[in-house]
Amino acid sequence: MEFSDHIKTANVEDVVLKLPLHPTVKGTLCVTAHHLLFSERKEEGSSQLLLLLRNIDAIEKSVENLLGYPQCPSAAPYQRMSEPSGSSGTIVIKCKDLRILQLDIPGMEQCLNIASSIEALSSLETVTEMYPFFHRPRELSLNDPWGLSSPQQDYTQTQRLWDRWRLSEVNRDFSACPSYPRAVIVPRAVDDDTLLKVARFRQGGRFPVLCYSHHSNGKVILRSSQPMTGANRKRCREDELLLLAAIDESERGYIIDTRSAQQAQQARMGGGGFESKSYYSPWRRLHRHMERGKVLQESLIKLVEACGDSSHNMDRWLSKLENSKWLSHVHSALSTAGLVAECVERDGHSVLVHGFEGTDTTLLVTSLAQLILDPASRTFRGFLQLLEREWVQAGHPFLQRCARSALSHARLRQECPSFLLLLDAVWQLGRQFPLALEFSETLLLRLAREAYASDYGTFLCSSEQERCSLQVKEKTHCLFQFLLRWGEKEKYLNPLYEATDLAIWPSVHPQSLQLWTGLFLRWTEHAQIMDEAREEVWTLVKEHKETSRPDGCTHTAPSPPDSVTSVGNLMDELTVF
Repeated sequence: MEFSDHIKTANVEDVVLKLPLHPTVKGTLCVTAHHLLFSERKEEGSSQLLLLLRNIDAIEKSVENLLGYPQCPSAAPYQRMSEPSGSSGTIVIKCKDLRILQLDIPGMEQCLNIASSIEALSSLETVTEMYPFFHRPRELSLNDPWGLSSPQQDYTQTQRLWDRWRLSEVNRDFSACPSYPRAVIVPRAVDDDTLLKVARFRQGGRFPVLCYSHHSNGKVILRSSQPMTGANRKRCREDELLLLAAIDESERGYIIDTRSAQQAQQARMGGGGFESKSYYSPWRRLHRHMERGKVLQESLIKLVEACGDSSHNMDRWLSKLENSKWLSHVHSALSTAGLVAECVERDGHSVLVHGFEGTDTTLLVTSLAQLILDPASRTFRGFLQLLEREWVQAGHPFLQRCARSALSHARLRQECPSFLLLLDAVWQLGRQFPLALEFSETLLLRLAREAYASDYGTFLCSSEQERCSLQVKEKTHCLFQFLLRWGEKEKYLNPLYEATDLAIWPSVHPQSLQLWTGLFLRWTEHAQIMDEAREEVWTLVKEHKETSRPDGCTHTAPSPPDSVTSVGNLMDELTVF
C-alpha cells in the first residue's frame, strides 16, 4: 500500500491549534506521509508546527454538530452537501515526548479522515517505510561516516588488552548470536569453537564479552545473558573455561545478577538459570533485583499520569509520585551500577553482569558503571560512543521497547523504558556532579525524544543483524555524527564542565534523587523558567570566560568573580524548583 492510500484528506483550512504554553492559533493543517504540518498565516509572516507522525503515541477524536459553526469555504461541493451544517470535530494528539496538542477541525468528515490518516501513518511497522529512510538534509550526505566506533577500533585503541584479550569475529555472519555485532572482545585463551559452544549455552547466544577495562588496575566488566542450566542444573565446561580465562588464577570475580534470587530460581523452570557455585568457584554471585518489561512500563505510565494531574492537590500528587515507583527504579539502577564500580575500583575484582536476555537491565548497569568509573565516557563524544557500544551495537531492541511511550491506549507488548531510565539516571549524576559531565541535560532530552521518534537511523531496528539486512547504515543518516557537528554540538555542552580523572560516586539516598522535571514536566510553565535559567547560566559563564582569558591564557584569581558566584546560585536554584 502506498502512503497516499492512507491519506484521505490532505489539507484542511481554518483549523484551530491548541498547544501547551502557546496561544491558540488558526491556520492550515496538512498531512504528509511522515509529518503533520500546521501553518498559521499572518500578515507579517507565518509560524509553523512540524510534527513527526512517528512521535504520536495516541489520538482521541470526537465529532459534534453545533448550529452556527462556520462551514469551511474551501471544502469540496460534495463535502458541503453531505455534512450537516455546523459539523465539527476535535482531535487530541498525545505524543511520545509527552506533549499533548489539540486540533479543532471544521467538518465532521474531514476530522474523521484526518484522524484515520494519522492513526495509520503513525503506526507503520515496516522499518524501511519510516522517515529516516527518506530524510535528506542538505548539510549531510549518505557517504558520511556512520557511527563513531566499532569493536575493532575499540580493541586497537586499548593496547593494555592485547596480552590477555583478543578480537574475535566468530559472529561475522551473526550465526553465533543474532543480537551481537560481528566482532567481540573475548579472552585470548578461548578459541572460536569454544565460543560457539558457550553461545548455545547462553540465552539468545549472548555469551560473556568484554565491555570495559579499567584504566587504573586492568579489571574488567563483562556482560552476557543468563546460562540455560534448566531444572536439571545442566553445566557447560566451555562456559566455565571462558569465565575462568577472564580473570587471573588467584583472583575472585563477581557475577552481578540483576534478578532476585527467587526470580533466578524460577527461571530454571523455563530453561534458564544461574551460575552454580560448585562449577564457578572463583566467582561469587550477588543478586540485585531490578524491574524490567511490563512492570517498568507501567511505572512510567503512572508517573506521567501523576505529572499530568491538574487537581493541584499536593498530597495527591506526592502519593501518585510514590505509587509510580519510578524513583525507586532509578535508585536500583544507580545502586547496582555503584556496586559494580565498587567491585572494580575499590575491591579490584572483575565483574560479569547479566539478568535474563542481557539486553535491558544488563546494559543499563554496565553503562552507568562506566560513567561512574571512566572519565572518557563523561565527555560529549565519549558518552555517545558509550551509547553506541552498550546499546546500539550490543543489541538493545529499540524498535520493540520504544514502540509506545506512556500515553498510548494500546495493550502493552514488548514496550519497556529501559533507555529512558538510563537517561534519567545520567541526569541524576549530572545534577549531583554539575562539573563532571561535558554534556548538558539538553542532550539527554534530545536523546529521549530521538529514541522514540527520529529523523535518523541510529535507533532503528533491534540488532546489528537487522540494520545490516535493511541497509540502515547505507540508506539513513547517523544521529551521533550529526550531533558532533560543531554548530549542533554547541547546543548540548555543559558550560560548567571540568575534566577529572576521579570516579564519581552517586548518592542514592531518597533525598538525593529527584524527579527529572526537565523531561516529565517539560510542557509546563516550570520548564520555561528552567530554559530561561539555563540561558542565563550560559551567558554568565561565557562572560566569565571572556574576562578571565583576555589573551587566550588561563588566569587564576584569588577569589571567584561575581559572575561565577551567580552561576553557582543559579545552579542551586535549578535543583530547587
